[in-house]
Amino acid sequence: MISADELKAISVFKDVDEAFLARFARKAADVHLAAGEWLLREGEAPWFFILLQGRLQMVKDVLGRAVELPEYAYRAGDFFGELPILMGSPALVSVRADTPCRLARFDKHHFQYLIRNSAPASAVIMQVMNERLAKKQLHAADTPLSRVTILGSQYDTDCRDVRVFLTANRIPYEWVDRERDPERVPACVPKDMSGPAVVVDADKCIHPPRVRDVARALQLQTEPRSDSYDVVIAGAGPAGMAAGVYGASEGLKVLMVERFAAGGQAGTSSRIENYFGFPEAVSGEDLTARGLRQATRFGAEIAMTRSIEALRPAPGGYCLELDGGGRVSARTVLLATGVDWRRLEVEGADRFLGRGVLYGASRTEAIAVIGKRVFIVGGGNSAGQAAVFFANYATEVKILVRGAGLKQSMSEYLIRQLATKDNVEVLPFTEVLRAEGEEHLERIVTRTRQAREDATQSTRPADALFVMIGADAMTDWLPPELERDDMGYIRTGRDLLAWDGRREAFPLETNLPGVFCAGDVRHGSVKRVSSGVGEGSMAIAFIHQYLALQESAEVALSA
Repeated sequence: MISADELKAISVFKDVDEAFLARFARKAADVHLAAGEWLLREGEAPWFFILLQGRLQMVKDVLGRAVELPEYAYRAGDFFGELPILMGSPALVSVRADTPCRLARFDKHHFQYLIRNSAPASAVIMQVMNERLAKKQLHAADTPLSRVTILGSQYDTDCRDVRVFLTANRIPYEWVDRERDPERVPACVPKDMSGPAVVVDADKCIHPPRVRDVARALQLQTEPRSDSYDVVIAGAGPAGMAAGVYGASEGLKVLMVERFAAGGQAGTSSRIENYFGFPEAVSGEDLTARGLRQATRFGAEIAMTRSIEALRPAPGGYCLELDGGGRVSARTVLLATGVDWRRLEVEGADRFLGRGVLYGASRTEAIAVIGKRVFIVGGGNSAGQAAVFFANYATEVKILVRGAGLKQSMSEYLIRQLATKDNVEVLPFTEVLRAEGEEHLERIVTRTRQAREDATQSTRPADALFVMIGADAMTDWLPPELERDDMGYIRTGRDLLAWDGRREAFPLETNLPGVFCAGDVRHGSVKRVSSGVGEGSMAIAFIHQYLALQESAEVALSA
C-alpha cells in the first residue's frame, strides 16, 4: 500500500496539502516489477505513474522496429504518463523495468482529480510536460521518415508487391522515380543498375526486389526459431491471428506461417465498418497491426513470407515442409490459409496484371488513383468498401455488376454510403470483355445487356481496374486424403463424409485427427472478418481438448 509519506518524498508533491495527499495516496495501486518485466506497451490505455524505486527504460516502435530511448529513462522520483492522458491518446511508448521497480499507479480520473484540485502539483506537472514536449519535437526532427526507399514505377509488379507488404506491416517507405528524381537516389545504388530496386536503411540495396529479401533486410522473422511447436497455423489472416493470440496466451507454443503479410484479404481492406467495437470503422491494415502486436506480445511466432508446401503425419503429430527449405513438427495444425481472389478470365487481364489490373484494393493504391478513372468489378462488400474509399481520390469510380444492382450482394450500409458519392456510379448488367493498352491499362471494353437478346458494347477509358468477383480455395498443396468439397474448401466436424469413428470429430477438426480448419477456407464458413476471428478462437479451445485426449492416451499406454 502506498502511503502519503512515500508520496511526500516525491518532488511533485512537496508543496501539496497533507490531507489532500493522504486522500490521493489511497487511490494508488502499488505496482512491483522484476527486471526485464514490461510495465506498459505502446498503444495501451494510459495511466499516471510515479516511480518510487528502480529504473525504467522507454522503448519506441520506430518505423517497424523496437528502439530503446536511453535519454528518456525514468529514475526514482520521476512521474510520467501525463502526456497521453491529457492528449486523449493511447500510451506513446512502451516502458520496461531495467531493475526491480516499485511504482504508484493512478488511473486517468485520479490524475485529472490531482490536476484540478492541487495547484502546486499541477504547476510542476505542466512545467515538466512542456519540457518533455520540447524534447519530443527534437527527437521527431531527428527521426528519419522511412527505412525503405523503393526505386521504380507504379507499374512494376515487384515494386507493388513490396509496397503492399510494407504497408500491411506498417513500415513507412519512400517511392522514388530514378529518371524524374535522380538526386533522391541513395548513394549505395550502383549508377549502372537498371530496373526496380529497394534500399533498406540507406545502405542495403536489393536488386531485383523480392519481398522475402526485403523482410530479411528489415530484420523481420522469416524463419521458425524452433523445430517443434504445439500448434502450427498456416496463414495469418483474421482466423490465424486470433488463434495465435488465444493459443499463445493460454500457454501453447505457436508458430504462424504467412506467405505474404499478416491480415490476409482483410488486411488489404480500406475500410471495415461492421466489425464489433469500431463504431467509426477501422482499416484492415490497422486491425491487422493490432492483432499481430497482440499475438507476438503473448509469445506467438510468425514466419513472414513463407508458406507450407507439404503436410505429412509424423510421430506425435505432423511434419510440415516450408518453401525454400526447412521443416517443423507440430502436435496440431490449424489451416487458416483463407482464399485467393478469383481471376478475371478476359483478354488482356493477365497482361496488365499489376499495370492497371489489380485484385483486391489496398490503401496503398490511393496515391496511384488520384484524379484517375477507376473501375471496380464485383458487387460484394469488398467492392463497396473499395468504392467508398477510392471515391475520395479518383475522378470517377464505376462499379460493374452482372446483376440488376447491389441489393442481393452488398450490405445496406454500404449501399447508402455509395449513394452519397457523386463520383460513384453503379453499372448493372455489365461485364468486362477486354482490357486494352500499350505499356499499362488504358481502356476496357464492356458489354451491357439491356434485355436477354440485346447487348451493347462500349469502350471506356480506364486507369485502373480492381477485380473482386469472389474467391477460390487454394488447397492443392494439402494431402489428397484431406477431405474437401467440390470447390476445394475443407470439410470439418459434422460436414465430414468419412471419419475413423474412434471418437467424435471436434466441430472444426478435419478428417485428419489433430488437423483443424478455420476461416474462409473452411467449407460452410461465413465470409466475414468477425466470423474468422471467432473460428480461430474456437479452434484453440478444441485443440486444447484434443491435446488433453492425446496426453490421457499416452498416460494410459504407459501405465
